[in-house]
Amino acid sequence: MTEDQLEQETLGWLQDVGYTHRYGLDIAPDGTDPQRANYRQALLPFRLREAIQRLNPDIPTVARVDALQQVMELGIPALLSANRAFHQLLVGGVPVQYQKDGETRGDFVHLVDWSNPSKNEFWAVNQFTIKGPNNTRRADIVLFVNGLPLVFIELKNPSDVNADIWKAYDQIQTYKEQIPDVFQYNEVLVISDGTDARMGSLSADTERFMRWRTIDGVQVDPLGEFNELETLVRGVLAPQYLLEYLRYFVLFEDDGGLVKKIAGYHQFHAVRAAIGHVIAASRPTSPSALQGRGGVVWHTQGSGKSITMTCFAARVMQEPAMANPTIVVITDRNDLDGQLFGVFSLAQDLLREQPIQADTRQKLRQLLANRPSGGIIFATIQKFMPGEDEDAYPILSERYNIVVIADEAHRTQYGFEAKLKHVKNKSANPATAYHLKNDASANPVETVDFAGPEYIDRYQAGYAQHLRDALPHATFVAFTGTPVSGADHDTRAVFGDYIHVYDMQQSKEDGATVAIYYESRLAKLRLKEEDLSLIDDEVDELAEDEEESTQAHLKSRWAALEKVVGAQPRVASVAADLVAHFEERNKAQDGKAMVVAMSRDICAHLYNEIIKLRPQWHDPDPEKGAIKVIMTGSASDKVLLRPHIYSHLVKKRLEKRFKDPADPLCMVIVRDMWLTGFDAPCVHTMYVDKPMKGHNLMQAIARVNRVFKDKQGGLVVDYIGIGNELKAAMREYTASKGRGTPTVDAYEALAVLIEKIDVLRAMLHGFDYSGFETGGHKTLAGAANHILGLHSPTGGKDAKLDGKKRFADAALAMSKAFSLCCTLDEAKALRDEVAFLQAVKVILTKRETTAQRKTDEEREAAIRQIIGQAVVSERVVDIFDAVGLDKPNIGLLDDEFLAQVRNLPERNLAVDLLERLLEGEIKSRFASNIVQQ
Repeated sequence: MTEDQLEQETLGWLQDVGYTHRYGLDIAPDGTDPQRANYRQALLPFRLREAIQRLNPDIPTVARVDALQQVMELGIPALLSANRAFHQLLVGGVPVQYQKDGETRGDFVHLVDWSNPSKNEFWAVNQFTIKGPNNTRRADIVLFVNGLPLVFIELKNPSDVNADIWKAYDQIQTYKEQIPDVFQYNEVLVISDGTDARMGSLSADTERFMRWRTIDGVQVDPLGEFNELETLVRGVLAPQYLLEYLRYFVLFEDDGGLVKKIAGYHQFHAVRAAIGHVIAASRPTSPSALQGRGGVVWHTQGSGKSITMTCFAARVMQEPAMANPTIVVITDRNDLDGQLFGVFSLAQDLLREQPIQADTRQKLRQLLANRPSGGIIFATIQKFMPGEDEDAYPILSERYNIVVIADEAHRTQYGFEAKLKHVKNKSANPATAYHLKNDASANPVETVDFAGPEYIDRYQAGYAQHLRDALPHATFVAFTGTPVSGADHDTRAVFGDYIHVYDMQQSKEDGATVAIYYESRLAKLRLKEEDLSLIDDEVDELAEDEEESTQAHLKSRWAALEKVVGAQPRVASVAADLVAHFEERNKAQDGKAMVVAMSRDICAHLYNEIIKLRPQWHDPDPEKGAIKVIMTGSASDKVLLRPHIYSHLVKKRLEKRFKDPADPLCMVIVRDMWLTGFDAPCVHTMYVDKPMKGHNLMQAIARVNRVFKDKQGGLVVDYIGIGNELKAAMREYTASKGRGTPTVDAYEALAVLIEKIDVLRAMLHGFDYSGFETGGHKTLAGAANHILGLHSPTGGKDAKLDGKKRFADAALAMSKAFSLCCTLDEAKALRDEVAFLQAVKVILTKRETTAQRKTDEEREAAIRQIIGQAVVSERVVDIFDAVGLDKPNIGLLDDEFLAQVRNLPERNLAVDLLERLLEGEIKSRFASNIVQQ
């Protein structure tokens, strides 16, 4: 096949989808049907003039002529700036003024009819000649809409091994210099050699030219892998797709340098699908199980989720069926809120309004209360907290056209359960007082406030419930790279079913992200055998005077492991290996590294050990130095941490430094910060020395999967043994693709909830707890005593425990069932009773506290001493060297690894939970020694 044959075939596909084919020589200034005055004109003014007249019949001729002139003479020398100005005219219309009835009127002249594609003129012109200042060039194919050259297609010979798509890319870069006028109007660039086909924006470098792999948004590569160009033509250049794409999926960002971004196929179809779901979920007439649940967009980290959310917001704001809605964007961390707010703020051209950040609880209420329409408001979910004098969060708006976008809020989006809180009493008790008279006159009466108890018990719901209390008719949409499916929370149970799925495997295949490789360099820990049993006993003794919750934390695997991992010999060993490994890796490929440690203390200790080895990396000035610790903190932190506590502005500056490939800051040590939503493409290595699993692990390792220059892949180096968790997480986030997995039926969970509440009510039969909402601890204690009085029919020494155990089992099952149906109105009505019954369970399982308490620091020091004496750090071991094998590059997504992963048992935790609930298998566990579990 020759280049000419490919050109003719492409023109045939374009005609199939609705374009009129015109030959460039025919419509040239000296052709048989001239459509422009000279070869310098890059657009077709005769076609544009006719379209302006057809689409704007009510605008006077003088204004239409003015609009045509504005488009033809943009008057901006910088190419990308001119392109941005044209895009604004294309999407929003050309502003004009004219005289009518003796007054000046303003209006917009529209260049395109966005709502009715058939009212526009689509031409595919091949061999289109354009004359530049010094050169004349002939384009292979240019697509014109109403005479505007919006798509530029450059083809290469499929049979020439040296003529690939990157030769086409290079040729376009040359054209941009030689014939810049045609690119002022360009929206999409397409390059193809017949086999490969990519599309990109005017400012995109090679790694941002992406494939378009679907036509209908459902099937990937419907025409086969080697028909990419035809798929692209039919999937995005078809008139009905192209107009929607240009209107809602083209962004300009100016953050010190102007950049143009266009969406990928997964972003385009995710937004299209989400709009339909949101419209249906926001209707008051929709079924109650659907109302408010807009669905879940699952797009893997690094695939442009923030851009998808921005395009979705723009699309929703302009959807007529939503009647000028208000968008509320919710995150659960200030740094994530700031990052996403920054993305939206840079996209004002697309959004057509300035997003607002609610930085206080009061400001949030002011922004939402009584707002009639419109607005894009950012807030953390923690700002939806009732005031001290409020029992519940007040309703801020009962409008149905409010859309809440939840971004990666795994911890807080599931807080529907109420809990009994011991809070300071703010109100007084009114009483009637009589002033007695000795004579026959009437006794004066007045109302006197007597102080009530200093503390009272009050039921408080979680943040997610407060948010829904504030906006009871809002529609919620979740955007996540790692949906959660677990015992206490399930993304789909809260937000609705998956709208669109784009997982790691597909993202890697598309080149949207790079492969992630895994290397195990376990820093071995050896406990002295004679000390192993002593640790448990000594920690037991330390903790015996603590409340159970504190005790459980102290004795938990995490707390114990943290002490072991942070032991000085081990930290020094990890530091030495890490420095050597990073320097070796940077010989092969320049890049930066993130180090993830278990605690803030370990972060600081690790920093100190690294700068002992490389003192030149250290500098107290935030603007200098090669290594920094990024963590939260305050002025009251201990001396060890204080050098690493920075203000918000300094952290933002450090973030810019780290993202800049040319800046010497090449390594950061973190605990939690920058592990979600942080995008630094030049990072090629992550050193993990912190136990992680599930969505947290997948979020963290995705920091190294960003496409950057010639980066072949990101490397995750494991110092602590996350291999099995990695396989399990990969199984969950690649193999299932979110499809074919049974969804949780919320009403089935509701049936279990009601059944378990009935069981608990039956156990409390004979005890009146009808006033539990105001009865406080007295009612709780009475209920607990009643349960302890329930004896097993068989008697015996465990008779008392039997009632306690049966109640705890049923209460646990009730809690878990509630978590799966908490968005249903029927479940909300039971929320406070659920909280009361949970509180009874807590009392039953809570050990008495004693007056003896150690301070936090005493306790920390004692445990550190116990474990420090028992730890011997061995050298860091490369596990492949240890067994005499050549070290392979284990790609997380290579076939061999996926084969191992597929053999892991697959299960949807939420569905599994529901099945176990139905089978009565959920049992509660009472306190036991956790250290060796």
